[in-house]
Amino acid sequence: MKINHRSSSLGDVYSRHGRYNEALEWYVRALTGYEAALGLDHPTTLTTVYSMASVFSDLGQYDKALEWYGRALVGQEKALGVEHPSTLTTVYNMGLVFHSQGQYDTALEWYGRALAGREKALGVDHPTTLTTVNSTALVFDNQGQYDKALKWYRRALAGQEKALGEDHPDTLSTVHNMALVFGNQGQYDKALEWYRRALAGQEEALGEDHPDTLTTVHNMALVFDNQGRYDKALEWYERALAGEEKVLGVDHPSTLTTVHSMASVLDDQGQYDKALEWYGRALAGYEKALGVDHPSTLTTVHNMGLVFRKQGQYDKALKWYWRVLVGQEKALGVDHPSTLTTVYNMGLVFHKQGKYDQALEWYRRALGGREKALGVDHPDTLTTVNNMALLFDNQGQHDIALEWYTRALAGQEKALGVDHPSTLITVYNMALVFDSQGQYDKALEWYGRVLAGEEKALGVDHPSTQITIRSLIELHETTGQTEQAQSLRKRLNAPKCPSN
Repeated sequence: MKINHRSSSLGDVYSRHGRYNEALEWYVRALTGYEAALGLDHPTTLTTVYSMASVFSDLGQYDKALEWYGRALVGQEKALGVEHPSTLTTVYNMGLVFHSQGQYDTALEWYGRALAGREKALGVDHPTTLTTVNSTALVFDNQGQYDKALKWYRRALAGQEKALGEDHPDTLSTVHNMALVFGNQGQYDKALEWYRRALAGQEEALGEDHPDTLTTVHNMALVFDNQGRYDKALEWYERALAGEEKVLGVDHPSTLTTVHSMASVLDDQGQYDKALEWYGRALAGYEKALGVDHPSTLTTVHNMGLVFRKQGQYDKALKWYWRVLVGQEKALGVDHPSTLTTVYNMGLVFHKQGKYDQALEWYRRALGGREKALGVDHPDTLTTVNNMALLFDNQGQHDIALEWYTRALAGQEKALGVDHPSTLITVYNMALVFDSQGQYDKALEWYGRVLAGEEKALGVDHPSTQITIRSLIELHETTGQTEQAQSLRKRLNAPKCPSN
């Protein structure tokens, strides 16, 4: 029995270090011994079954994870009862797997079952109950239901502050997650405020190099990236990376996520060769640690395809997207949000190539899947609607384009707000249509609306704001309004002098 216990413990150690395949080897060895010595339904046996399910989930092998969680659940319900904390933990983790698969409604069902059981068995303010509330909020965030997400996070936060205190790691995790929602809403200053609150607490309670602290550092970098403050984003990512390499190792999934994010900033800066170099480093690590079909691996392959697209290497981009799509359909299913993102981006490539019929076909496939999986008002769904409008505009079908833009805009204003960056992109695209139709007064009105929103949400120096200013200058010059054009020129960033 000691050997079995040691095998199980070693499995736990390898799992914590992200060495999942080695963890599975030790868990299998432990499980064989436990089944022989204790029986299939002994709690210790079932704990090992549960641990194996968790590793399959970490590996992105979600169907296998559900199979093993299901086996653990049947045994736990039989041996411990449906409301035993261990049984409810398995129920909760099945919700986590469905959540990872993008099956959000199913995830909510399982979280709801876990929540009802935990409230009854443990109480409404028990930390485990509040973790379930927190996860429910995260589903709403992923669905683009940001107000609902904040409502559930506030419920979790109130309970955690009461039961655990303001500086408890679980409380700070909820503060961090609320910052995530504000970031998704485009409220970047508010997001940074909440991240700073989380970071201060985590540094004091956990230390500067604790994985949770480093995750907050990483996500603050992401906000700076979204604000177009690329140098600051790289500075914070480098801080996260140094800590992760020291504490977790160079091949740990969290470390590789930061490597991947640094590649993304370099991509945003237009440093495409450097971005590909960093994506390549992330890809090599993911393939080694997680396997070629893991969602994180496939996301990296996908983003390398994005870089090739931006470089105008469309055939190469399609080749990489196809590789991703085959893996995602196999690992995640055809209607998973990540799969549909790849479908959408293949549409973008055909669009860039001027192959409008093919682009429309892929956009329609993405739209149908996103409406089904995410809902008609989800930001990703509305982005697809926006790009279909752009395609019709490129084909000279301006009236149809405006219909689709209007549909996108109504949804974005409802789901994201009038000043969200995605909303403003649609407003900008509508201005472009009016501009191309020679409806200059209307174009000026819509460009002005974009500029006001971007200056408020992003700042005058953000690349998107600068593009809008240039569009307004060009339109003023076209219409002979030279004074207005000259006034706007003062708000343009001065070109940077090359360094010696």
